[in-house]
Amino acid sequence: MLSITTKSPYALKALTELGRQGGDAPVPIGELARRRDIPVQFLEQLFAVLRRAGMLKSQRGVKGGYAFAKSPSEITVLEIVELLDGPLGGGAEGIFAEAAAAAAAVLRQTTVADIVEREKREAGVAMYYI
Repeated sequence: MLSITTKSPYALKALTELGRQGGDAPVPIGELARRRDIPVQFLEQLFAVLRRAGMLKSQRGVKGGYAFAKSPSEITVLEIVELLDGPLGGGAEGIFAEAAAAAAAVLRQTTVADIVEREKREAGVAMYYI
């Protein structure tokens, strides 16, 4: 069925924040969690999975944190969803299989970099200059 838990949206929010930070310097997970209002322990579990999958790299110590191991433009939203929530539409039949395929197509062509750019555009629209 079409099952996306809170894991994928939380991970995508945190990865988007990491992408907004830019650069290769590691960002502390506590900072990412605070900025996106995500429980730190939950985010640690999600980032551990993403690190093992080769999407993120971590650095311990005072200047430690997480950084992208792959470019955000190479990481699709579908990869994140399927890594954290399993195959999208697994076991779906009929109209639900079609819906899962349509959702997978959108998520497959959207990268973390796309989400970062979308957020930047939306933030720019909300700014007023006097």
